[in-house]
Amino acid sequence: MSQLKNLEGRRRTVIENLRPQVDGGRFPIKRVVGERVTVLADIFCDGHDALRGLLRHRQAGESTWHETPMRALGNDRWQAEFAVDELGRYEYSVIAWVDRFLTWRHDLARRQNEADIAVALLVGAELVERTAQRCKAAGQDEAAAHLAKWVARLRAPLSPASAHAAGLDSELAHLMAVHGERNFVAECERNLELVVEPLRARFSAWYELFPRSCAETGEHGTFADCEKRLPAIAGMGFDVLYLPPIHPIGAGYRKGPNNALQAAAIDPGSPWAIGAADGGHKAVHAQLGTLADFRKLVTAAREQGLELAMDIAFQCSPDHPYVKAHPSWFRWRPDGRVQYAENPPKKYQDIYPFDFETDDWQPLWEELKSVFDFWIAQGVSIFRVDNPHTKPFAMWEWLIGEIKREHPETIFLAEAFTRPRVMHRLAKLGFTQSYTYFTWRNTKRELIEYFTELTLNESREYFRPNLWPNTPDILTEFLQYGGRPAFMLRAALAATLGANYGIYGPAYELMEHQARDAGGEEYLNSEKYQLRRWDLQRADSLSDYITRLNRIRRDNPALQSDWTLRFHDVDNDMLLCYSKSDATQTDGGDSIVVVANLDPHHAQSGWIELPLEALGMEADRPYQAHDLLSGARFLWQGPRNFIRLDPQASPVHILSLRRRLRTERDFDYFL
Repeated sequence: MSQLKNLEGRRRTVIENLRPQVDGGRFPIKRVVGERVTVLADIFCDGHDALRGLLRHRQAGESTWHETPMRALGNDRWQAEFAVDELGRYEYSVIAWVDRFLTWRHDLARRQNEADIAVALLVGAELVERTAQRCKAAGQDEAAAHLAKWVARLRAPLSPASAHAAGLDSELAHLMAVHGERNFVAECERNLELVVEPLRARFSAWYELFPRSCAETGEHGTFADCEKRLPAIAGMGFDVLYLPPIHPIGAGYRKGPNNALQAAAIDPGSPWAIGAADGGHKAVHAQLGTLADFRKLVTAAREQGLELAMDIAFQCSPDHPYVKAHPSWFRWRPDGRVQYAENPPKKYQDIYPFDFETDDWQPLWEELKSVFDFWIAQGVSIFRVDNPHTKPFAMWEWLIGEIKREHPETIFLAEAFTRPRVMHRLAKLGFTQSYTYFTWRNTKRELIEYFTELTLNESREYFRPNLWPNTPDILTEFLQYGGRPAFMLRAALAATLGANYGIYGPAYELMEHQARDAGGEEYLNSEKYQLRRWDLQRADSLSDYITRLNRIRRDNPALQSDWTLRFHDVDNDMLLCYSKSDATQTDGGDSIVVVANLDPHHAQSGWIELPLEALGMEADRPYQAHDLLSGARFLWQGPRNFIRLDPQASPVHILSLRRRLRTERDFDYFL
């Protein structure tokens, strides 16, 4: 009997399988401002009593819950939604209980015997009266008065028809739903968490640029030179300008062109070898300008509709002030030197990693957090974090949590080309977006399997992909040998498969494709180790094509989220077909269908099969497929249609489906 002392045996309702949640509620789910959160749960009890379920949500720090009635979907599954309109953290949960009034109402509707109905009305009157008394005791006089009128009505002599009408009245049902008893309420074991982030967390286009290569003369560029490039970048439709590290670069073991071990005096070194006598992670490279010049660049970018993203790389050159000031933060070799970074057989003598197992780990963590704090104070709210998978998970959870508590507008992109579980752990810990394996997914099977995983399984609640066809570190074999069609194809896939994508800009615009070594992915004459002068006015530049892609993304809400992505059948393995719909519209909104030729060398053709009903089309009516890239218009009818794509002309159709031809004039025009 002692085991029963702390048990409420009258609580009969069960709540199970609450979704969405991440790892049983250990980590928050993610949304952006303006989105709705759909919550589902299994709710049931013993017997046949009627239940009531409520979805509860509140912002972190609020004491009062906002409640939304849940609706039964069938088979004990319940659903409700709430909107998130402000940045920051939220809590949500579900409660449920046996509702005696709802049970009474359900049974009353089925009663036919006049005597049974009369007794039932008296039972109902008692339920309503108790609610009225409770309202009066709580000072809710108006509600108590309304309920008292219903008590009198239920106790008055009524015909069976009038009794049914009174007991099932919608006004009474509403009053009891709002003020009725909540006895023996079942609650979830823990409140679940939600992080709400800016729209750019879900939809963004990134352009990567080395400021030091922005000078038109070929000399070392400055922030002012970079500022001159802003209108062109914004004009192409990008909204995030990402800069590699802008800090002083060490002279010790500086790398030369093409990662040469010996550097000449004029060689600028790698921006990722951070730190020199004039400063470290909170300083800017003197040849780029001053901190005031940087702030001016941030402001000028914002005026162009661009947010500036900074690279944060937690590593040091041998000359970084941290090495002398905090020797305990580094791992020392038996020969008395600091252990440099290695990935045998590769050696990075110009980079010292931090030792996160140091006894002084707490001051180290605090200092690294202060780096973010410093740049946030300069106006930066987006950070691309270099190799976060080589730093402690616990540090990231603490650091990002602390920063987002004060600055919920911040966005963190994880540059973590690593094992899947590690990538996903970083996303759970707080990283807003993540680089992906898209860079190396080229075949139809690879793309379908990978993007089905990213968009349809539960990891989408916390893992937001950011698709990059190239980076300063990665020139894939596909781009090395695929020519112009390969660059067009991969940009279009990145821009339409993902709502977040980016390019290493000038190199992509100008289709840089020469690798340093056969079989390798490093660029020849990589901008990581030397200044480059880019002829961005070259006649064969892809800038116009990229501009069209970004305009299509901005004009079509269907391409501004990931969750509606669906793949469709094509009878040719070199053709990939997929669609997206506008998730903000209750009827599915307008649809975009993309057909891509994955072969950059040869024309490919085949028959695509579209699920017309799911795409909002009428199967027995013709519809228009408008290619937003070329402007071509096709009149189709039925789910099965023929496609031929010549990569030398365009490897991709991005088709807007018009629901139906509205008039005979429209029909004649498109014929």
